[in-house]
Amino acid sequence: MKRRHLFLVGIDVDSMGGSQRVLHTLAQGFAERGHHTELIGIRPSPEPHTYRTDPAYRRTTLYDTPAPPAWQAASLAERLSPARLRRARGERAARGRARGRLVRRFAAVPEGAEGLVIVGSPWAAVWLDSVEWPPHLRAIGQYHESFLQALHSVNLRLILRYYPALEKAVFLSEQDAAEFRRRRLPNVAVMPNPLPFTPLEAAPLRTRRVGAVGRLDPVKRLDRLVDAFAAACPDHPGWELHFLGEGPLEQELRDRAARLGIGDRVRFRGGVRDMAAAYRDLSLVALTSEREGRPMALAEASACGVPCVSFDLSGGVRELVEHGRTGTLVPHGDTAAFGAALAELMADDELRGRYGRAAREHVAPLALPAVLDRWEALFEEVDR
Repeated sequence: MKRRHLFLVGIDVDSMGGSQRVLHTLAQGFAERGHHTELIGIRPSPEPHTYRTDPAYRRTTLYDTPAPPAWQAASLAERLSPARLRRARGERAARGRARGRLVRRFAAVPEGAEGLVIVGSPWAAVWLDSVEWPPHLRAIGQYHESFLQALHSVNLRLILRYYPALEKAVFLSEQDAAEFRRRRLPNVAVMPNPLPFTPLEAAPLRTRRVGAVGRLDPVKRLDRLVDAFAAACPDHPGWELHFLGEGPLEQELRDRAARLGIGDRVRFRGGVRDMAAAYRDLSLVALTSEREGRPMALAEASACGVPCVSFDLSGGVRELVEHGRTGTLVPHGDTAAFGAALAELMADDELRGRYGRAAREHVAPLALPAVLDRWEALFEEVDR
């Protein structure tokens, strides 16, 4: 196996989130295989999360401060005000320093060495487009969301503009890759995200706990989960809903649970360090997001033998949850059906156990060594 110089670049690599966890997991895996690996965040996170206390890879952040809040002048006079002009000069200077830091990192790769840049998002590709690259560095673009999410955002335009110039553009599922090929993206490949851990034992599924894993953000539509759980729980005493994550909607969700009379059955556990242990403490995992690509929560829960109930959101979700065998998929946005699916699994210990065993087997190919092997094969293909 060739030892390469690998740079993984994202806009913000230290916030708590699935794509950030993937970048840290890949960086650690590559470094442990002997590659010279560096994880580069363009901006520091306003709420940094520690993924590894003693990483085997190097960590670099290009800007000194998080991105400033979006601002638009209300008038020409405001746009040309001395304060605004000073701010603009400061932003240009900070951008120049950040680009200089990246150029120096790239220039440290010796000529003749194998060097690759893994671009973590379309917005990272936009930023990198303004940087002069050494000719011996090649690039692979990642996208951590679904094609549907790209279609309904600026991401599709950015991917079609910037990713054709890269060696490869990798997507999370075969279905998503096919959609990008139909848009004539010439360099499409499929690369699933790896599991950050591989538990030796499955969860016992003896607790009466439904878990939701991730930031308490609007896109997760956790209000739907509170409603669905409220509909399901009257006939299932002792069951609780646990939120594993932090975010701006905590108080709103607390208030909603209280209005529905289930405030004493909803727990907010905040950020969790040992996710494998947290999953083992659950008996179901639920996902009610507005959109997802290939959500890590479903993969991680399945690896722990915890069955999942999810809205049918993307090809990536369907690849992770096989309806009626490893978990339950519900039509997108149908909260009543979601509540019924929760109730069915809350009531049936044997069904939860059967789904959990099948789920654990189903995601075994996503173990980190197997996914790293796929990356190594992709690197070899780029070399050719």
